[in-house]
Amino acid sequence: MAMVEALKCALSLAALSRIWKREGVTEDNRLTTSFDEVSVYPIPALLYLVKNLLQYYIFAYVDAPAYQILKNLNIISTGVLYRIILKRKLSEIQWAAFILLCAGCTTAQLNASSDRVLQTPFQGWMMAIIMALLSGFAGVYTEAIIKKRPSRNINVQNFWLYIFGMIFNLVAICVQDYDAVMNKGFFHGYSFITVCMILNHALSGIAVSMVMKYADNIVKVYSTSVAMLLTAIASVFLFGFHLSLAFFLGSTVVSVSVYLHSIGKPQK
Repeated sequence: MAMVEALKCALSLAALSRIWKREGVTEDNRLTTSFDEVSVYPIPALLYLVKNLLQYYIFAYVDAPAYQILKNLNIISTGVLYRIILKRKLSEIQWAAFILLCAGCTTAQLNASSDRVLQTPFQGWMMAIIMALLSGFAGVYTEAIIKKRPSRNINVQNFWLYIFGMIFNLVAICVQDYDAVMNKGFFHGYSFITVCMILNHALSGIAVSMVMKYADNIVKVYSTSVAMLLTAIASVFLFGFHLSLAFFLGSTVVSVSVYLHSIGKPQK
């Protein structure tokens, strides 16, 4: 994850350099800033780090299919924290749509081994709930701080967020994998697939920040859920993946949820 954060920093700086050449350095796109502005960025960076570390530990208690289903708790936690922290009102129809979205994503991911979710030990459930809360809080908090100053260039905000993310990940590497890094090297085990995954995570992370800047976390949740379904459909043509009845039912529920959310916006 340290390399992902480093690449995101580099991409943000590259985007800023193009803006500086085109528009010049202004109050809204300069990197120099006040302590008060920068001091809020370590919080989401640390939350994302803890959530990412929990993703590895949870596999000691659940398998991959169960993890994919439990991860959908993030949908509900985002909606609840979005309402509490940002105080954005969601209509009753939108809350119903949110629950349908969670149910639809879960149904689409059901398979022959999905009954193991009910056999998940208490530690697995607790980790899944903590991960959902951390992910939801980090997303909502990030949206709050990048929208606090709407005119501020998103690349500057991204840079400071990713700088702290990179620092925290390097500290985690020193604590957990110091001996392995010193003996085998930082890039030991890297392959072309690894580089592609790093690039994919970096680009998707920047895209998510854009969504938070110009839309909100609710749009992010829906776009992530729809992307999951589109990825499964693409896998049919690329890898010969066979879609199940549960996938079609879940996709239908997700589509209904998207429609209900669009028509259920609170009236001003």
